[in-house]
Amino acid sequence: MQITEGKVAVVTGAGSGIGLGMARAFAGAGMRLVLADIESGALDAAVAELRVAGHEAIGVRTDVSRLSEVEALASATMDTYGAVHVLCNNAGVGVAAPIGQTSIEDWEWTLAIDLWGPIYGVKTFLPLIEAQGEGHLNSTASMAGLLAGPTLGAYNVAKHGVVALMASLERDLRVSRSPIRASVLCPGPINTKITSSERNRPADSAAGHVQTAQGDKFWGNLSALLSQGMDPDEVGTMVLDAILQERFWVLTHPKMARLVQAQVDAMVGDQSLVRV
Repeated sequence: MQITEGKVAVVTGAGSGIGLGMARAFAGAGMRLVLADIESGALDAAVAELRVAGHEAIGVRTDVSRLSEVEALASATMDTYGAVHVLCNNAGVGVAAPIGQTSIEDWEWTLAIDLWGPIYGVKTFLPLIEAQGEGHLNSTASMAGLLAGPTLGAYNVAKHGVVALMASLERDLRVSRSPIRASVLCPGPINTKITSSERNRPADSAAGHVQTAQGDKFWGNLSALLSQGMDPDEVGTMVLDAILQERFWVLTHPKMARLVQAQVDAMVGDQSLVRV
């Protein structure tokens, strides 16, 4: 998609972090925005920021783990703008725990948002984008979607699924000679609040979380790393560029791809796992 002026973009998880970075980049390119987030205060603040800067934007509180709410997001988009050209499935959460101590509630909450959210997004918005004859669907995975490290089992599984979802979609679109394009964002360390994502977790689900010493230590170390990570606004610009250039892979830290290559080499060589 080469022309962004006046086009309509929908971004989930847009109240902060990478989602807000995407919204700022798209708005700067002249696009009209539909921001979605489960956190009402952050969502309202993000919409207000864009409007004060002179951009067109609306906010729709959305729980992406519920198909009905994703469908309501699509309806609000069409009612307001009459079209949608770009979808960014970005909302995400994380729980740190060893696989053996990851509760069923942790599995269900993580997969519902991180994997089913993008599935619902693609299923709901793809026909609307196809009706425009041009457009792009992007989903936020992670380097954890390419490398399965310790203590993030549920997150790893979900993000591997997102990579597979978008790769499959891209191939389907290519086979059908569709003008629609797809991409997947695999961020490395970004300065976001992912380690505090349980702030928005329903109480009944949160009660099932199993706290572990290994998980707490990992979360503390990751929080420190992310606080020094890339600015989310830089990521937003990268995603915009990928859309304009019709590139599938969006890697914020390309050098980390060497770990993926090492894993493939190990698989071909002696079937061992690479320590990550």
